[in-house]
Parts: sequence; structure tokens; C-alpha cells
Amino acid sequence: MKHSIQSAAFSTPGRICLFGEHQDYLGLPVIPCAISLRITLSGSRRTDREVYLDLPDIHSHEVFSLQGVLPYVKERDYFRSTVNVMRKHGYTFSSGFDCVVRGTIPINSGTSSSSALIVTWINFLVTMSDQADQLSPDVIARYAHEAEVLEFGEPGGMMDHFSTAIGGVIFLEFSPAVRVETMEPKLGTFVLGDSMEPKDTKSILSRVKDQVIAVSNKLAAVHPGFSLQHTSVEEIKHYAAELTAEQRELLIGTLTNRDITMRAKTMLMEKELNHRAIGTLLSEHQTILRDTLKISTPKIDRMLSAATDAGAYGGKINGSGGGGCMFAYAPDDPNAVADAIRSVGGKAYVVMTENGTRRELLESGL
Repeated sequence: MKHSIQSAAFSTPGRICLFGEHQDYLGLPVIPCAISLRITLSGSRRTDREVYLDLPDIHSHEVFSLQGVLPYVKERDYFRSTVNVMRKHGYTFSSGFDCVVRGTIPINSGTSSSSALIVTWINFLVTMSDQADQLSPDVIARYAHEAEVLEFGEPGGMMDHFSTAIGGVIFLEFSPAVRVETMEPKLGTFVLGDSMEPKDTKSILSRVKDQVIAVSNKLAAVHPGFSLQHTSVEEIKHYAAELTAEQRELLIGTLTNRDITMRAKTMLMEKELNHRAIGTLLSEHQTILRDTLKISTPKIDRMLSAATDAGAYGGKINGSGGGGCMFAYAPDDPNAVADAIRSVGGKAYVVMTENGTRRELLESGL
């Protein structure tokens, strides 16, 4: 088979979760924002069916053949899982590829580097497949979720995949069905701070998710009118006798975060944004993540305090927690906020809202 497309390059942004942290896998709405740090994958077609992936940023490489179903040889074997998922959806590959992957998104830090990588890889694969196809960002997001989460039985939701594929700021609902609403708030600058503390995403997601779902199922079995989507915080007092103090606190925190997300949506849709109110709401969200869900760390707390002392309007931990990144909303003087984060041991990035996955111009010589 002769292919007209011999080489291509794509890139995809990372993301921060503005509002709704630890909500997507519960079927509750979230508001993520794609940021101006990206992963780029460029590649060209080979004459055989081998795949060679060079990952110079992490001093690594991947090599495998496209002959047959690809067995997984390590945990989170995303390059192979993506190929397997694309084959399930009818894509075929009669030739392999030489590829280079580079990026500026902090790795394993809660900014969706893995989802951005998979979204980019899907974009490349469908373009270079025998079908030479193009997919909408919505479909790419669904395939990416399948390759990253479902294929390995992991506990994560779909926020990362939709946010990185679509880009910008989106309002994402999951009940009764997945629905994406594109938003266009004129947000200012953010400062992303990497604590450089390692985190165990699977463990934290499982702990928080399992606890909330157990409490929710317990109440719904006895009270059919109870739901995480519609029950108010005030109604929890009616169930107090059936809950432990820890369960009650966790449930109230979850529903409060849900309500904060809906308040944030209203704020972000206003023609004239109240930037300070948005920052205050971010910090309100952080209080629950820190004190109730207990996913923050002392170092991230120090980074957030330093950021607000330097003029940021507010901020929160980003991602599953237990380490990784925080971000601060700093539309006035982001460089001063970045310096403050560095002063307490964090690595800082000044970032803006960014477009979603896209095709890039090829570098010369590829």
C-alpha cells in the first residue's frame, strides 16, 4: 500500500483543573483549563512494521513491532495500549514509524502529561494509518480515555482527555451523559508550581473514589432520592445518624466542591470577570481538598501561601494530589508569584489558557 502522508507532527497541551478536583470519576461536573505547556510527537513512516519512539526528555526509548496484538510489557504501557485501542476501532497500520517525543509538561505531577501524550499519539496514528483519517477532538478524547484508563482498569475519569483534546476552558458534565460546553472567559495569567514531590495517582484516586462511592451507595440503597448530583449539603443532616463522622465530613466536602464548581461556572460566564472572586473561590476549593479530602501536602501549602503573599488572587493543588503541582491565579504580576514559589522550593511556570491538540509544522530534516 502506497501512502501519500510520509511524516507528520502533532502537539497537545497539559491542563489544570480550575474547579471540580476529584469530581469527574463521581459523575460530577468539572471545569478544566488547557495550559501553554505541550507535548509534541513528530514522526515519519518506515518501510517495515517496526515502531521506534525516542523520548530524549526522559532519556528513554520504546521499540516494538506492529505485528499482531501488542502485549503489555510494563505498567501503563500507553504506546502499545493506544495502538491496540485504535485497532479495535478499525484502524490498520501496514508500516511502522520513527518518532521523537518532546514536551514541556511536568511529568507525573497532575498536569495530564500522560493524557496529552496519548491524545497526541492518537492524532499521529490516525493520520498515518492505512485509513489516513482525521478525528474530532471529542472522539480522540474518548479513545484516549479507553487507552489510558479502561485498558488498564484504572480509577481515573475523562476530564484530562477532553480538556487536552479540546483545549481552552470547558465545562464538562457526565450525568446523565457526557456533555461538553466550551467556555471563553478572558482569564489572565496563571503560575503553575511543581513541588517535585512524587505522587501515587492510582493509590490516591482509589482511596478517595472508593470512600465516596461507598458512602453514596450506602445512602442510595436506603434512600432512593439520594444522589451526588442532586442532594444538597443541607440535606446531609437527615442522614447523620447513618454516617460516621468521617463519612459525613467526606460527603459534605464532595457536595460542597460540586456547588463551588457550579458557582464558578456562573462567574466564568460573566461578561466582565471578577478576577479576585475567581481567585477566592479557587482557595475555597483548596481548603476542602486540603482539610477534608486530605490530598494536599505541607510543601504545596507553603507554595500556595507564598504565591498569595506575592500577589496571587488564590490557588489550589492540581490533580490527584499527594504531591505534584499547584497553581495560582496571578493576572497582575505572575513573575513575582513565580519567584515566590521558587523561594520555597518549587519549580514555577508562567502559563496561559491554550488551544487543544493540533497538527504542527514539521521540523526540517524529519
